[in-house]
Amino acid sequence: MAELFAAHYAGLVRLAGLLGADDPEDLAQEAFARLHRRRGMLKDPHKALPYLRSTVCNLARNRFRHLRIARLNAPPPPDHHMAAEESAIRGESRRELWEALGTLAVRQREALVLRYWLDLSVQEIAAAMGVSTGTVKVHTSRGLDALNRILKERQP
Repeated sequence: MAELFAAHYAGLVRLAGLLGADDPEDLAQEAFARLHRRRGMLKDPHKALPYLRSTVCNLARNRFRHLRIARLNAPPPPDHHMAAEESAIRGESRRELWEALGTLAVRQREALVLRYWLDLSVQEIAAAMGVSTGTVKVHTSRGLDALNRILKERQP
């Protein structure tokens, strides 16, 4: 369990943050606590990571549903080698993307974050979201379409 925590805690915190959780560290810790409580029920140790991802997605979805708050994580700090102007332009682009991502339906945002930020396969996304692979494809496609439409509308 300690090795699993060391290897995947940061990624689960990042996942929770990208899904809009206002307390991503707590969500990741809660996922590990739930896994620890159910460790005797988990017969295949290879299913621990998909279980953790699914738990983080469910916790984020439940908190979002109950609190109706969508705060996005700040973009990563700019590269020190980057010129100030380029850093400002990239920061603005990221901010626009984060804002647009925040306007998507929860399931579309989950599918896009899992696919493009965590680089998960369709099968892994389906397991994390608790849906079929076809549903993942639909949410991803519709999410990309909506994101493109929102970003085009915001262009001057």
